[in-house]
Amino acid sequence: MENLRTRALEISFTRQAKKVEAPSSKISDYYGEMTFDEAAMREFLSEEAYKKVINAVKRGDKIERRIVDQIAASMKAWAISKGATHYTHWFHPLTGATAEKHDAFVNPIGNGKAIENFPGKELVQQEPDASSFPSGGIRNTFEARGYTAWDPTSSAFILDNTLCIPTIFVSYTGESLDYKTPLLKTLSVVDKAAVDVCKYFGNNITKVNASLGWEQEYFMVDTALYNARPDLVLTGRTVFGHASAKDQQLSDHYFGIIPERVINFMQDFEIEAHRLGIPVKTRHNEVAPNQFECAPVYEEANLAVDHNQLLMHLIEKIAKRHNLTVLLHEKPYAKINGSGKHNNWSLMTDTGENLLSPGKTARTNFRFITFLVNIIKAVNEHNDLIRASIASAGNELRLGANEAPPAIISAFIGTQLTKTFDEIERSDNNGKINANNKRQEFNLNIPKISEILFDNTDRNRTSPFAFTGDKFEFRAVGSSDNCAMAMIVINLIVADQLKRFKKDVDALIDKKIKKDNALFMVLKKYISESKRIRFEGNSYSKEWIKEAEKRGLPNIKSTPLALNGLVSTKTIKLFEDNDVLTERELKARKEIKLENYTKKIQIESRVIGDLASNHIIPTAIKYQNTLIENVKGLRDVLDNKTYINLSRVQLQTIKKISEHISDIRINVAKMIEARKKVNKIEHIEQKAISYNEKVMPFFDIIRRHVDKLEMLVDDELWPLPKYRELLFIK
Repeated sequence: MENLRTRALEISFTRQAKKVEAPSSKISDYYGEMTFDEAAMREFLSEEAYKKVINAVKRGDKIERRIVDQIAASMKAWAISKGATHYTHWFHPLTGATAEKHDAFVNPIGNGKAIENFPGKELVQQEPDASSFPSGGIRNTFEARGYTAWDPTSSAFILDNTLCIPTIFVSYTGESLDYKTPLLKTLSVVDKAAVDVCKYFGNNITKVNASLGWEQEYFMVDTALYNARPDLVLTGRTVFGHASAKDQQLSDHYFGIIPERVINFMQDFEIEAHRLGIPVKTRHNEVAPNQFECAPVYEEANLAVDHNQLLMHLIEKIAKRHNLTVLLHEKPYAKINGSGKHNNWSLMTDTGENLLSPGKTARTNFRFITFLVNIIKAVNEHNDLIRASIASAGNELRLGANEAPPAIISAFIGTQLTKTFDEIERSDNNGKINANNKRQEFNLNIPKISEILFDNTDRNRTSPFAFTGDKFEFRAVGSSDNCAMAMIVINLIVADQLKRFKKDVDALIDKKIKKDNALFMVLKKYISESKRIRFEGNSYSKEWIKEAEKRGLPNIKSTPLALNGLVSTKTIKLFEDNDVLTERELKARKEIKLENYTKKIQIESRVIGDLASNHIIPTAIKYQNTLIENVKGLRDVLDNKTYINLSRVQLQTIKKISEHISDIRINVAKMIEARKKVNKIEHIEQKAISYNEKVMPFFDIIRRHVDKLEMLVDDELWPLPKYRELLFIK
């Protein structure tokens, strides 16, 4: 039988870079042409309908039914003019991917004729089956009814001749079954809370939007080689594979020249992304071979989340045109860098200001410090929830692996701001500090704030939550994750903290303390209370793990245990007090994540057993038999002394192969037996924990022996493409 690896390599080496013919016009000429954006609405909507949509987006106004019919008719006309034949509600179920059900515009009218039709009711609301999506027990198979509802704050777009309408997804009984619903709620909550705090510093700000700029990391591999690796196809990662002699140790791939096949792919998908209004701006090689990154200009968070979900679909789709496959798994290869999705988060006002940018005046700097302190306080209070928001089977392999932030949640603000925080903490309530028994004026004296410049911090690449000058970079999000979960948590904890801040400040003002003094007193208290969460050093170091333990910061490496942060008493109160998710909805989300984790580990276990037993061991035995025949042949042609000397090495290799085969068989059998026992556990949380503690430990044991065999068995016989082949695109 032909070796699939050999055939895959032959195919891979014959691949040629596919030249991309970019549109002759400038990017700006076709940017957003496939989105029903403001320009399209101005052209196709009546003035009244246009204003209603804009007011719905900017102020949250409801759109009357009669106007909805106008909008639907105009949206249909626009879509058909772009070649669309179908429409769909496009939503984010709790699978982590997107979902859609296409319907044609065509509507028969009799006599063999038809017209294109798209009534307003089809735009506003549809009814997909809610029983087949993950619901954590909220929906049963016999309870199928669920609703999608139009989200006018995110532009409709055309993909593959289908009009895609971004929507929320809820159950018949009203519970959220998606990511967008709670995200939109947290955006509203953080808007109101931030505006209320801004009023301490003036009344000109009436709206605050959370903004997001994501950085998407991913690996690429030749599709022929991908198809020859059942583990990549079925799990998204390599469960076996000895390290390549050369991988990332020379740091020569990072920011290097992008391979020709990859740059052609990038140009191709960027054209499609720009046509869909996704503001992709940056592309470059990442640290590991065959690892790359793209990043857009920041946008309002809801739109940014939609665009990231759409982009992940696009890169996988466009890569196929170039005989390439995108790997979005957080850790597709062992012992080299994994992939994350850095979420750059900030708060933008309707006056064009960034609340996380140092101000040009004492007043705006005071406001900047106020928001910064409250964000750090929120991270300190809810670090367990933040950890839960990024917990997954893939991210479990990446976090703390010397290329990503550890499972310990901490925040970085930089040397200058740390000094500022320390000085505030040491000062009295009037903004003065005592030093050497002399009363000295501190330059942050209310309301005078010292000038704080942009880029006042270095960039700490090891911190999970780092302030980078005018935003926080949440670096611990996994590359395959839906950005929404991380944004839901950050928006909500900050909003809740700002509400608490206002309550604390107003209580002091009620006691006749001047407003600025009250602000300062509360900030000083918060800085002291959240000091443990701030860390300015190397978060990858063993010293930090010890220091974090002293500070009482949890280091939860296990996904099943980390997910408890989703349903703690404090978390439930947080979500319910802000009317974002109920206790039932939170517990459902935890159950969905536990079930997803269990199934992924179960699949990996089955793949490991299959590959080891049906691919690796037979190949090793075949090579071992060749060596045995060779040893027998030597006896026939050599004298005894020469035979003993020459066969010694062969016999040692035969012995090593036998030992590795034996250990693989023993541990595969133990793993299967452990899996059978765990599968009998009915309690979903205990089952996930048992998979983590009873089944997963065999993965590394079996892998170690398989990887040793890879270095012993004849290269021509080895059935799986090796790391040296997977990691370097030709």
